[in-house]
Formats: sequence, C-alpha cells, structure tokens
Amino acid sequence: MSSDASESCCTDSALKTVQPHKRQLLQRLKRVEGQVRGIANMVEADRYCVDVLTQVQAARAALDAVSLQIMQDHLRGCVQKAVQQGEGERVIQEMVGLLAKWRG
Repeated sequence: MSSDASESCCTDSALKTVQPHKRQLLQRLKRVEGQVRGIANMVEADRYCVDVLTQVQAARAALDAVSLQIMQDHLRGCVQKAVQQGEGERVIQEMVGLLAKWRG
C-alpha cells in the first residue's frame, strides 16, 4: 500500500471519509473474515488449542495491519489538514485517545 502524502481519508464532512486504500482494505478484511470462519470451524471440530490460538493471533495481526493502514491515511490526511487549519490540539487529543484504546 502506497504512502503517498496526497492520498487522504479526509473530506469536508466529519461524518464521511473516503478511504484511499479502500480496495486493499476490503481485500484484507475479507481475508480476515475467512480466517475467523476457519477459527470457528477449528473450535467446532475440537482442534488442538495451540493451533486455534495460532490462528487467532494471525487474524489479530491481519486486523492490526488494517488498523495501521487506516491510521496512516488518517494522519496523512485528516490530521495534517486539521493541523494546517489550526485545529492541531483537537486532533492530537483525538489520536491520543485512539492510541490509548488501541494499546488496550
């Protein structure tokens, strides 16, 4: 996925954004969806716990990659734009709150 600074998730409306990597994100999410279905099948089939946990970790890593891409796009788009418009403190607080939740 590209890291072109001109790609931005930010629009004029705070309620709607455009994901510059939408196609790639959806592909990754569909892969995660398949992984989660596979994990459910493993549990249903009473598979070995370590094997199930290994697949859970793989799905979490895939979701983390999706989160990271969305966050990068947000920082390069909405956050950068807000800082340029003098709203830096607001978006910094928003990102601090998000990172605290993400770290979890």
